Amino acid sequence: MVRKNTISDSTLVSDYIKGNEASLGILINRHQQRLFSFIYSKVQDRDITEDVFQDTFIKVIRTLKKGNYNEEGKFLPWVMRIAHNLVIDHFRKSNRMPAFRNTDEFDIFSVLGDGNLNAEKQLIQEQIFSDVRELVSELPEEQKEVLIMRMYKDMSFKEISENTGVSINTALGRMRYALINMRKLIEKHKIILVN
Repeated sequence: MVRKNTISDSTLVSDYIKGNEASLGILINRHQQRLFSFIYSKVQDRDITEDVFQDTFIKVIRTLKKGNYNEEGKFLPWVMRIAHNLVIDHFRKSNRMPAFRNTDEFDIFSVLGDGNLNAEKQLIQEQIFSDVRELVSELPEEQKEVLIMRMYKDMSFKEISENTGVSINTALGRMRYALINMRKLIEKHKIILVN
């Protein structure tokens, strides 16, 4: 008889997918303590931790049953990522975060500065940074270039103009269109950029 701990996670996952329900039990027992501690370190509440823990494994089971799992040999990091996203969802819901409203006054980068973050805000902010990076990557190349120079490299429009070989007005126009396009992408992807 093979000892439980000598069976790799990936073998247990494939056994479970093939219909061996007990394999999932072994996986849960193997990673329960680490995952529970991870979730608790973020939410600091036993009941919420248990809810998120259960939701994590419900999502794991659904994903495995659908055959959408392809993280060869990286079961624990994959489960931790699911738990991390569910913790963020919990904080978003519990703070009743307002959905994004498309207005001209909205400054997409105004949500990105807060030096004094607690654990939940830190998690949410990491997700926001990730969402914004994803949005920026979808912009047309010329708009992306100007936006990155302005927002991330803190360059003036005069410097941007000199670096890109276009007039200051063209650089300003590209920045304006970049922000308009980002607003459209935020609405299209229904992203919440509030921390």
